[in-house]
Formats: sequence, structure tokens, C-alpha cells
Amino acid sequence: MKKVINLFLFLISVSVNLFAQDEMKFNQEWKFMKGDSPIYAKPNYDDSQWKTIKVDRIWESQGYDPYDGYAWYRVKIIIPSSLRSNAYLKDSLKIFLGKINNFDQTFLNGKLIGINGRNADLSAPLNNDFINAPQATYAVIRRYTLDADSPIIQWDKENIISVRVYDEGGQGGIYSGGQYVGMANISEYIVLNAAQSLFEYKNNSVSKTFSAKNIFDTKEIKGSFTIKAENKLTKQITFNKTEKVVLKPKQEKKFTVSLKKQDQSNNVYYVFEFEGAKEKLTVMEETPYILTPKPSDKPKINGAKVYGQRPGKPFLYKIAATGMEPLYCSAAGLPKGLSIDANKGIITGSVAEKGEYTVSVTVKNKLGETKENLKFVIGDLLSLTPPMGWNSWNCWGLTVDQEKVVASAKVYSQKGLAKHGWTYINIDDGWEIAGKSTAPKRDADGNIIVNEKFPNMKALGDSIHALGLKFGIYSSPGPLTCGNYTASYQHELQDAQSYASWGVDYLKYDWCSYDSIAKDTSLAERMKPYFVMQDALKKINRDIVYSLCQYGMSNVWEWGAKVDGNLWRTTEDITDTWESMSGIGFSQIANAKYAMPGHWNDPDMLVVGWVGWGPSLHPTNLTPDEQYTHISLWSLLSAPLLIGCDLTRLDDFTLNLLTNDEVLALDQDPLGSQAVPVLKKGNIQVWKKKLADGSFALGIFNLGKETVSYELNFSEAGLEGNLKLRDLWRQKDLGSFNGKYSVKVASHGVVLLKVK
Repeated sequence: MKKVINLFLFLISVSVNLFAQDEMKFNQEWKFMKGDSPIYAKPNYDDSQWKTIKVDRIWESQGYDPYDGYAWYRVKIIIPSSLRSNAYLKDSLKIFLGKINNFDQTFLNGKLIGINGRNADLSAPLNNDFINAPQATYAVIRRYTLDADSPIIQWDKENIISVRVYDEGGQGGIYSGGQYVGMANISEYIVLNAAQSLFEYKNNSVSKTFSAKNIFDTKEIKGSFTIKAENKLTKQITFNKTEKVVLKPKQEKKFTVSLKKQDQSNNVYYVFEFEGAKEKLTVMEETPYILTPKPSDKPKINGAKVYGQRPGKPFLYKIAATGMEPLYCSAAGLPKGLSIDANKGIITGSVAEKGEYTVSVTVKNKLGETKENLKFVIGDLLSLTPPMGWNSWNCWGLTVDQEKVVASAKVYSQKGLAKHGWTYINIDDGWEIAGKSTAPKRDADGNIIVNEKFPNMKALGDSIHALGLKFGIYSSPGPLTCGNYTASYQHELQDAQSYASWGVDYLKYDWCSYDSIAKDTSLAERMKPYFVMQDALKKINRDIVYSLCQYGMSNVWEWGAKVDGNLWRTTEDITDTWESMSGIGFSQIANAKYAMPGHWNDPDMLVVGWVGWGPSLHPTNLTPDEQYTHISLWSLLSAPLLIGCDLTRLDDFTLNLLTNDEVLALDQDPLGSQAVPVLKKGNIQVWKKKLADGSFALGIFNLGKETVSYELNFSEAGLEGNLKLRDLWRQKDLGSFNGKYSVKVASHGVVLLKVK
């Protein structure tokens, strides 16, 4: 049996524990050189003059900021033959490199063995085709394998691993750590697609059917397979079944797990013990659970209660309201120049005079009516509450097209997202002409040309506006975007005019290739391109929310408002892992005082639902509790809420997660205060947010891996006396508490409270 597997195809849902032979780690310092030369791959190349670098963090954090383009890593390791002799399977050597941003070609002893997470054709020459892979390759694990009999491997001798990296922009390099070599395990020949099979809600149960497949060509796999579930908070066993399994070569077998629906998650363990091997495959995932009650059939007005627009600019506002259809809307006190479509709840027009206008909105259906006062502020500021919407990047990446955008906008109506305040439909990178294309990038007058995936931008904008929604777009101040498409450098005003003619309401302006333009990393150079686009946006007859995307460089929160930024990215790109989401979210502290109406810290987009950065999507790797933490924390932070998933595949859990009006109200609170941590005890963090009505919101977060019982001492959190608490996810009053409150908090989970 001689087979080298591509471990990139090995689909494990959440976590894997392999009880097999030892693996040899080599995540110590490597050698590093900027630039590019094929001689750097040669085993006898003298790299003694190279600098050292760590492979558990990006190169920008190690003195190479800014740097984009080619660089090489090299490390010398002795691969002991004992790895092979002690292994159950002795066929394939695996080399694990973690994640690399953005693209890699990996060599062993001068021979190309892997490209962007896939095993390479060993006869393939060195070339630059590898940089044409999807940009989301930065999130792909690099795990390469070789036939153990390959003459490339020098057993019990020194081996040279060299990695050619190309970084398109932003962060770069080998960055996630944990590098090792070892033999392929028998467990890596079973594909469990549990992660690709979502739990479904049926009657009073939550269940799924998934499969296990033997991908061996010739070898039969035998063992016992156990599925066991336990409640995360109580540890009560809720499902337990074991059966003997025989999987012939290429055979696939289906399994089902069904649990009683609960208001908390269950840990589900899939354990395969292999007959004849000292090895066990353990996969664990957590069941989704729905907390948000269904909206009442009676009318209810949701969403932000304050809205800003500039005088004389086109006005568009959709009343967010739930209740049995049909709903009818009216508005008393509208400023001169505005009118309302009673059936659609869409207010349009233009207001000439500056001022604050209190508008009494009534929504009614056959079951009754409700009223709310909204404040329309006609002045200098837009985005008086953080933007809420959808962005194409985290799902479609560069494969976005007009059809996908239209489908997303339709879901706002079909699934009711617009009823809860979700407003923007934003196209990210990939709508322009590719930089390497020979086709014209601009017309004879310098106006930007869209690619074939977007046949009519004006019609697209009109169709989005007809739904009462806002239309967003993307560009870069450099010559090229992050995906190497045409950007705005030296055409800023023309592009702003094009956006206005298409009806664009939101611009994400991404730094990317401006590194090649900037003279240095001074504050003046970091601000310069954003001043240029600011000036262009002032000259058009349309309000466009201005989103600065430059990853927090030079403490952008300290100066973003000076270039009229309505929001600014504070971090590098988020991915759908606990490490990424929690590392970003819980670090938003020093910038808190800079968040205010019209100006928001942006810790990047949401990674719930089906994501993948295009074209292949997968359910988010965040557990349900981690997703509750994600939405809770972003709402406490007054962060922009931009959904990054395929909206056409919204499941019940994700939709429920995105439509809790009491949670969203924290994000849209008109005071615009950003939460800060007030308590940190072990793995528990308590974050506190002041609200416009004088109350507070508290997020009690458990960053640990085990459920904990926690007693909140009010005085330690800066609270006094007898307090009324409300569970915002369950929309349920908990009662009055004097001095303290005790609760269980699930691992990586949250308890979100409103305190009066």
C-alpha cells in the first residue's frame, strides 16, 4: 500500500486528538530573507547571514513593517527514522507549517513539495502561478505529505525546509506556529463530514446525519465508533451510542445523532477507536441552541432611533418593524422635502435645512399599532449609529458577482433582516477590472470600468434602494486593490463621481497597494490618501459613509475622524476561529474613548453562518457559544455589524442570532459608548457599556475551555444597590438582586445583561 494523501482534504469538524507516535516540533526561530531568488531553495545555500524570525506571528510585528512581496524562510531539521519505525502507518511523512499569508511554495531539500496547502507535482518547476490562487489562501492550513520512501527525505540526517512566501498586502509570512513533522496517521484516512452537516431543528429535537468515509484505495478500516453528547452546563449525558464499524476501501457510512432541544449547547464527541492501532480519533463539536424568542405578531418598531443625513443630499430611511403582515407605516413631523411610502415603510426625499427633527412613526396591522419617536439629524455627520449590513468578502471573496449581491439583498426581505435594522448591501473587492488584464481599466475620460460580473452598477444600486436598503462598494487609495484589481490612485474624484452616479451609499477604502506609494510610515503619509478621498467625497452630490480600512496602522482611531472617517478598521483581517475572533474583540480597549456617533472603531466583519472567502464555503468554525460571544461583544463595542456569510444559506440558528432586537439595540444605542472591561478574574471578563437611558449593559464572558460558576459582585463592577437584571438573549427579566448575581457561564460563552 503506497499512497500519499493530501491532508488539505481531510475534513475534521472542530478538534482532533490523535493518540499515535510522537511528532517532532520545529517551531523555533527560522532564518528569513526579504526578496526572491530560486537559489534560496537549494539545500547547500549559505543562509548564515540571514536574520532570524519567529513563525508564530506575522513579519510586520517583527520589524518588517511595511513589507509586501516575496520573502523566504529556511530551517534545518534532522528527521529521525524512529518516527517511521514507531508509527502504525509507515507510508507518508507529513510536514505541518500552519498558516501562511498569503501564498507559499514549500521545498524540502530543494524540491518543491507543496503549494498553497496542496501537495505539489514533484516535477513542477518554480514559477509564479501560485500567487493566482484565491486570496483567502492565508486562512488555509499548510500540511504537506511525501511518500516515506521518497529520496527527497534524508532520514537521520539534516534536512532543509525552505518556504517561498508572497504577501499581497497587509500582514505577511508564516504566522500561526506549531510547526512539526511526523508520519501520517490512520485516522487521517477517515473523512468525517460532521462539520459540513448542520444540525436541524425538528419539532422538539435537534439532529443531524453525517458520514464517515474510508479514503484508502486498498486498506480496510475496522474499529468502534462512539457518539456521545453531554450538556455543557450540567454535564448530563444526553446521547450515547457505540457500534462496531467496518469500512472497506472508499466505503462511506452514514450516522445520525438526535438530541432533545435545549436552551444551551451540548458537547458532542465522535470517537473512532481503530482496531490494531494505538490510535484514536476524537472529534468534538457543539450543538446550536436558540435563545431569541420569536417576534410578536403585534407591531414593534426596531432599529436605530437616530439617523443622520447632510442637507440637500438624497435621503433614504427604511422603518425597521416586525409584526404580522401587512404592516402600514405613517410618520408625523417629517421635515419639508420628505415623504413616506406607507406600505413599504420607506422615507425618501431631501431636506434642505439643517436641524434636528423629531418624527413620530406609527406602525399598525390588524392586531394593533405602536408608535416611536425617531430623531432625524440633518447636519454634518453620517452614521450616527454603527452601520449594520452585509459585505461580500468573508463569503465570496473575489468570486463575488451581481447575481450573488442581488440574491443577498432579496434575503433581507425574505428572511426579515430589514425588519431588525440591517441596512447595507456592500460589494467588496472583485468588481473592477483585474490589474493583470489587458482590457482597458478606464474609459477615455478616466472613468473606472467594471468587469463582466457586474453588467450594470446603476441598475444594481437602484434595485437595492427600491428595497429601502443602502448600497456599498470597495476600492483602494493605491493603484491596485488587495486582490490586484484596479483601484483609485490619481482617479479619486472620478471614482467618487462614478459611485455617486451608481447610487453608492458606503465606501470601504482599503490601504493595500498604497504601501508602494507612501514615502515612509509617518503619520502624515498614513493619513494622506484618506484626505484625498475625503476631499473627493465632499465634491459629489451624495452622502457616502466613509470606511477606512488600514488595519489600525498609526493608531487610526486617534485621527480617523480628522479625515471624516465614519469607521476605521482597528485590526488585521478576522477569520472564523476562536483565536482570531477573541484576540481581536477582547483587545478593543485603548481605542474606546474614540468611539462616538459618526465615528466608530471597526474590529472587522462578522464570521457567523457559511463563510469561506470564495468560492468554496463552509459553516463557520466558531462554536455556537463563540458566536453568541461574537455578536454580544461586537454589540457592546458599538462596532459596525457587517454580516460576512452567504445569506441564501441562513439556517435557523444564524438567523436567530442576527435578529435579537434587544441585543442589536446595544450596538445601535444613540449614546454611542463603547464597552470597556471592568473585571478580569481568571478566564472571566466583565465588560460594561453605558446606555443612553441611564442604564448599563454587562457582558460576562468566559474565555476558558471549561464551564464555570461565577458570582458577580456589583461593587467590583462599579454598580451599586439593588439592581434589576434582564437577560437580553432570552429577552427575559431575571428579577432584582442585591449586591451580587450568580450564574454559570459556558466555555467561550457569554451572559449578556441589561442592568437598571
